[in-house]
Amino acid sequence: MLIVFFDRRGIVHKEFVPPEKTVNGAFYSEVLTRLRNRITRARPALAKSWKLHHDNAPCHGAIVVRQLLAKFGVATLPHPPYSPDLAPPDFFLFPRIKRELKGRRFDTIEKCQAAATTALNRIPEADFQKAFDEWQTRRIKCIEAGGMYFENY
Repeated sequence: MLIVFFDRRGIVHKEFVPPEKTVNGAFYSEVLTRLRNRITRARPALAKSWKLHHDNAPCHGAIVVRQLLAKFGVATLPHPPYSPDLAPPDFFLFPRIKRELKGRRFDTIEKCQAAATTALNRIPEADFQKAFDEWQTRRIKCIEAGGMYFENY
């Protein structure tokens, strides 16, 4: 499993979840702490004002995660239930990685992780900017539709 955080400029932080590790609130809190440290180094201008948009996975809403984000002073953007089409990793990032890795076989987890990392690194900044523009469009349509289902963006 791959956990990725990105902004309009590209990948900020990524982690491969260790085999047989459960992604729960405690683990996700550790990931967010590493993300915060990475933002401080990689995006210092955002270090005190970054916001987080993650979906409604149980670990994202865990009390320990909410407490940590409050401690860090990080605002989270709401994510409507049952809306994977509003999560940039789901409509942009992961499908792109899947297309690049489709049909390939890997002898080891490490080789698979290396190929996924290469695929991530190949994504140009302009594509991240486009994904964020599309995300804004999708969010606005969702708000205008009152959270109701619709087919086209």
